[in-house]
Amino acid sequence: MGLWKHKFRGRTLVYAITAASCQAFLLLGFDQGVMAGIIGAENRFGRDFNNPDADMQGNITALYDIGCVLGAIVCYFIGENFGRRTMLMAGGTIMIVGAAILASSTTIAQLIVGRIVTGIGNGMNSSTAPVYQSECSPAEIRGALLTTQGTVTILGVVIAYWMDYGTSFTESSLQWRLPLAFQAVFAILLVLQIIGLPETPRWLVQHDRHEEARSVIAALDDRFIDDPEVTRTIINIQTGLVEEHKGGPFSVKELFTWGKVQNLRRLLLTISIQLGQQFTGSNMINYYAPVIFQQSMGLNRNLSLILGGCAQCTYLIGSAIPVFLMDRFGRRVLLMICSAGLCCCFVMVSILLSLGETGPAYGATVFIFIFQLFYGIGWLPVPWFYPSEINTNRVRTRMQAISCGWNWMAVFAVVKITPIAFENIQWRTFIIFAVLNAAFIPMIYCFYPETKSIDLEDIPLLFAKGGFTGGVLSSKGKTVTPHQHAQETDLGVKANAEEIETAKGKA
Repeated sequence: MGLWKHKFRGRTLVYAITAASCQAFLLLGFDQGVMAGIIGAENRFGRDFNNPDADMQGNITALYDIGCVLGAIVCYFIGENFGRRTMLMAGGTIMIVGAAILASSTTIAQLIVGRIVTGIGNGMNSSTAPVYQSECSPAEIRGALLTTQGTVTILGVVIAYWMDYGTSFTESSLQWRLPLAFQAVFAILLVLQIIGLPETPRWLVQHDRHEEARSVIAALDDRFIDDPEVTRTIINIQTGLVEEHKGGPFSVKELFTWGKVQNLRRLLLTISIQLGQQFTGSNMINYYAPVIFQQSMGLNRNLSLILGGCAQCTYLIGSAIPVFLMDRFGRRVLLMICSAGLCCCFVMVSILLSLGETGPAYGATVFIFIFQLFYGIGWLPVPWFYPSEINTNRVRTRMQAISCGWNWMAVFAVVKITPIAFENIQWRTFIIFAVLNAAFIPMIYCFYPETKSIDLEDIPLLFAKGGFTGGVLSSKGKTVTPHQHAQETDLGVKANAEEIETAKGKA
């Protein structure tokens, strides 16, 4: 079993894997929020780096996201070969190196290099953690466990904001060096947590390590290694893989074909949900909330930092809500409710800021807080794990890497243009994002299938109908019943016991 040291079984093991995956997202959240309280002010950071203008502020902040894109590309090419555990440990190690570069920076060039290096590690982590979690989670609670990653992401943002605020009172370079260095603590914990955990059973089966896969499945389900349910799970995974590999070795052109598997449709869903997450305007708030409060709403720097931290605390509360709702109401409903709420919030912010008075500006801050609540309900968690749910074992790692690559490119675009947009069109920036949020509602309703409570081996049934919307519009997203594949497998087992025994021996 290699480096698998833990004796965890059942839900204890599932929760340990969840904790490790969440550690990757805690680190992601901290990195997303850490620059917000440092950049864009007359502080020690500004003096140490010659008071960068709006364009350079965008570069320092957003080039991190280009690093994340590079990390996602790395995962696309080598992630499937090395496995989930190895990629997470490699990502954490790279981020430790990046944190050291950042904390010791003396020039903007070194600062940017550090941001890119940490971005590469984070891109690898964010591409891998959702796959690791989804492939080890029971279908009935998979949504809640994956949603927890979003909640922990915002916990990371909150920690970063309040650390920035706490260090803002010192005039030494510790004001910015400590927050930038602190991410190494989370990265070290990530590596240590992963070391004792198993690889996913689906990856093990795909790489012909069947005995290890059987042991992992038995541990995850807390069953004996020769239990019939363990054998059934192995056979289901094998059957899916055999079907997926009928076409021979993987080829990139598979991703752009429609056919029976509908990979192109899955690819479009994968990309569109990531673009949707970023063009809600969320990272405009996450990265620049104190700057927006100060420049657009006329508040002083100290109050802006406090409000920025409080907004993230509100965000944390909002992100916890779907943990209890995701497996009850599903992905589609929460995404549509979220989009409607975000649109209304930005409409109100635009109206209030257009008045150009202090009182309405304070009112606009209230809607920024409400925005954070709504965003946490749907668009925060779902885009991170939805691609890992809707794609097959054959392409899951690559699709998740593509997903993260598009996510970080979109983050780069939003983070880069935000300071420039506010410098040129001020409050009108919010109108753009209000319109985009309104447009997401019909997009979700017509094209996004529901994956609630469906086993990963059942997911291909979601794409069996074909057509422009794949049956999503006519069935309101319910294109397959939970455990349908398992029920069909049970019928096959009863019909041909000898065949199952043969498969059991091979497994």
